Amino acid sequence: MDPTDQEKEHNHRSLSTELPSATLTSEDGDISRNIPFHHAPTSLIANIYKIICVILLFVNYFLAQYDKFILSYFQSSVLVSLSLTSTQYALLSGYATGIVYAILALPITFLSDYTRARVWVLSIAAAWWSICVIFQGLSNDFGQIFCARLGMGIGQASVEALSVSLISDFVGWRNVFLGESVFYVGVYIGEAISGQIATAFTESGTSWRVALRAIGITGCIVAVLLRLILREPERRNGLVQDSHQDTEPGSGEMLHARSSRLRAARRDFRASLSYIIRMRSFWLLVLSAGFRQLAGNVFGYYMPSYLGDTYPDHTELFSRYGIIVGVVGTVAVLSGGVLTSLFWHRTKLTPIYLTAIGGMVSSLFVLLMVFSRDIADGSQDRGLQILYGTMSLAYLTAETWLGCLFALVALLLPPAYKTFGLAIWGSVQVLIYSSGPEIIGLALMDHETTSEGYRRATQICLAVIIPTGYWLAGVGLLLSIPLVKRDLRREMVQGSLSRGRRYGVGIFGAALGVGVVVLFVVSLVYQA
Repeated sequence: MDPTDQEKEHNHRSLSTELPSATLTSEDGDISRNIPFHHAPTSLIANIYKIICVILLFVNYFLAQYDKFILSYFQSSVLVSLSLTSTQYALLSGYATGIVYAILALPITFLSDYTRARVWVLSIAAAWWSICVIFQGLSNDFGQIFCARLGMGIGQASVEALSVSLISDFVGWRNVFLGESVFYVGVYIGEAISGQIATAFTESGTSWRVALRAIGITGCIVAVLLRLILREPERRNGLVQDSHQDTEPGSGEMLHARSSRLRAARRDFRASLSYIIRMRSFWLLVLSAGFRQLAGNVFGYYMPSYLGDTYPDHTELFSRYGIIVGVVGTVAVLSGGVLTSLFWHRTKLTPIYLTAIGGMVSSLFVLLMVFSRDIADGSQDRGLQILYGTMSLAYLTAETWLGCLFALVALLLPPAYKTFGLAIWGSVQVLIYSSGPEIIGLALMDHETTSEGYRRATQICLAVIIPTGYWLAGVGLLLSIPLVKRDLRREMVQGSLSRGRRYGVGIFGAALGVGVVVLFVVSLVYQA
């Protein structure tokens, strides 16, 4: 046995003694397959129950995604019906939901972790945003639909973090990547169903208001089912365990029985935040994922309406667009989960490679999509052939990332407060990617929404913002690889935080906050 093997064997024994359900890490961040995370046998009934839970969480997330993107398919009719400007529409699809989402996700998820009531919180949130969706369908002007979108943002603030956290505990470590990928299929099914409904409604002359009311009522029903069927699962260990960290929510209260619940909560909050700040890879990962989401957000909100204006003679476009998103997107995201599971014992970096390289390759196909009619010399029929082919390739290469990357982050976070950590992860991304619609709205404010100039300006925005977001994300993720390896080896920042690290986190937060405020204020000024 060589020295490296002896060291691994020593680490295996010491970790097995100190942390019975922990993971074995080697010098490259690898984790031994011989140490199980959960030893309890599972029965057929238990497995069926877990599948039902994942399906319910998937349906709830699908409804949330449906509501986010349904306006993009009905953009023209919504603009006319409510007499909206391009900047007003940008507010509805950008910071109207993004700011409240980012701010409220943190206290909501911390409360759900601390009280061990993730299912209760998710059920109440689902009911709330569903009611707000109904009110969107009843709106008669910008002020009413803006307030309803704000309310929806409050309800949806915690849905993703809570769902990812619950699934990681429901399915266990062995199936977590595939389980999270199944959950994120909701993104693509949501867009696909939106396309089919938009086509059917357009052909039948049914108002967009009916779609919003129907989805809101369905969401209320799902919220009740979540509360009746789901039970709070047992917390499972993550990839990285800090021996100095408490492993149960509310541990501050147990260790300090005489302290008030408020002091115990404050102690746990500071410990959780400190853990995340001490991670070497977290901030670069979240920044990169934010740019990736920015590109995707712009794609989702503006690509359908842009393609509809580019190919006005083909009313079936939305239907086929939705089919491609639903089918190819589903295949891609599930492939990402399967590939990560297959290569997990060789490398833990599969999600990073899939996201980085896949996005950069996809950017080429996105450009071909955007200029498909120009490439076809103005022919709509030949342009559609180019569009459908390049769009399929764009989704196939870019959309492997959601489930596997988010599952990796969930496993890197402390188990007791991973929901809170995922909320920080999601909130930073929301503040970054919500800037996309705001920027496009300002770029389009001097153009009439029905003009050729509006379509051309949208084309330029899509061609610049989406590939740029993909490449910034790819470069950032590739640069994060050595930092992720160090986190997997538990080489986090020890002792008191240096001034440089504290100032770095502060500057990052301040720059993000200033950018959000400036864009939001400018959008409000020009929204009239």
